[in-house]
Amino acid sequence: MTAEQLLATDVAERRQSSESGMVAMIQSSYDLVAPQSEALGRHFYATLFSAAPATRDLFPVNMEVQRSRLLRALVHVVQMVDQRDELVPFLQQLGRDHRKFGVLAEHYDAVGTALIGAIEHFSDDSFTPEVKAAWTEAYGIAAHAMRTAAAAERGPASWLGRVVSHQRVGWDLARITVQASEAIPYRAGQYVSVETPQRPRLWRYLSPANAPRPDGSLEFHVRAVSSGWVSRAIVAHSRVGDTWRIGPPMGRLSVEPESATPLLMVAGGTGMAPIKALLEEFGQRPRPPRCQLFLGGRTWDDLYDLDALRAMSYDYDWFDVVPVIERPDADDQGGAERGTLADVVTRYGAWAGHDVLVCGSPAMIRATVSRMLVAGTPLDRIRYDPFTVD
Repeated sequence: MTAEQLLATDVAERRQSSESGMVAMIQSSYDLVAPQSEALGRHFYATLFSAAPATRDLFPVNMEVQRSRLLRALVHVVQMVDQRDELVPFLQQLGRDHRKFGVLAEHYDAVGTALIGAIEHFSDDSFTPEVKAAWTEAYGIAAHAMRTAAAAERGPASWLGRVVSHQRVGWDLARITVQASEAIPYRAGQYVSVETPQRPRLWRYLSPANAPRPDGSLEFHVRAVSSGWVSRAIVAHSRVGDTWRIGPPMGRLSVEPESATPLLMVAGGTGMAPIKALLEEFGQRPRPPRCQLFLGGRTWDDLYDLDALRAMSYDYDWFDVVPVIERPDADDQGGAERGTLADVVTRYGAWAGHDVLVCGSPAMIRATVSRMLVAGTPLDRIRYDPFTVD
């Protein structure tokens, strides 16, 4: 190893050690105030709107849903600042996405001041100048990545789309097709944010269930969740003719065109949407990768698109799907494996030599990834997107 390489290695190790110490300090600090998260959120927004009144118009009138969302996201990002290879690409996407809100460069400074001020307000004497400096540095890294990416973007901040089909699959599930005003440059497996007329300024992340089409149409699968203002409105009240606003594509579940690495796909509920988009795109490739899908749900009703996926498996010799039913008392309608997705997938071992894509609820993703790591699957072979369902 040359002197230059030794120096570069030493600098990288010092930076990693410094950032790890900074994150440990931040995590300890936040753990002290986390039990007061609701009051913390109210203080955060009150400070932000007082210091930068123009930011109030960026948020919905009813703050009940929004109050804790941004704060949780900010803290999550800041706590990951020592994982730059994972964090920076996500922050760059987030910065480009935030252009749709009308976020200006100066808003980042106001948000940082409000965040750190709120945490300091609810902290005890442990919020030392060193802790404050750690929060300030970490937030600065995150804000710089977002602000720089937003400034460099030249594409549209959002697109308009018209609902052309709304099909209720069950009492809590709908398939919606939206015709975009122009083709949105997403890749199969990515997700977008949508704003509907029923819930202005409340955005929800959705994954298109189709590969990009020349006509720009997108199919979404939406399940209403109990506390989901947006998802319940989409399922129950969206109508043909509604105009949606669609944000820039995000996510890292797309697969490079030249990749021949076998894929293990693990999907729960509407997590099958990005998987279906990928399979559709693979079907257009001259040499698609070998794909094994485990599709899970509590009951057979949760596997609402299994017939279409099985039809794909009959057409494509490179694709196979295994249904997984969690409830032991569920009717058997097709030889499903029994157990959670985490249980069933890891029965087959560590899936050596496969890249792994996991799609579904945050709880399902956490459980599956944790069990796969214990089974011996390398973390760098597992991919999933860090967004919440509503």
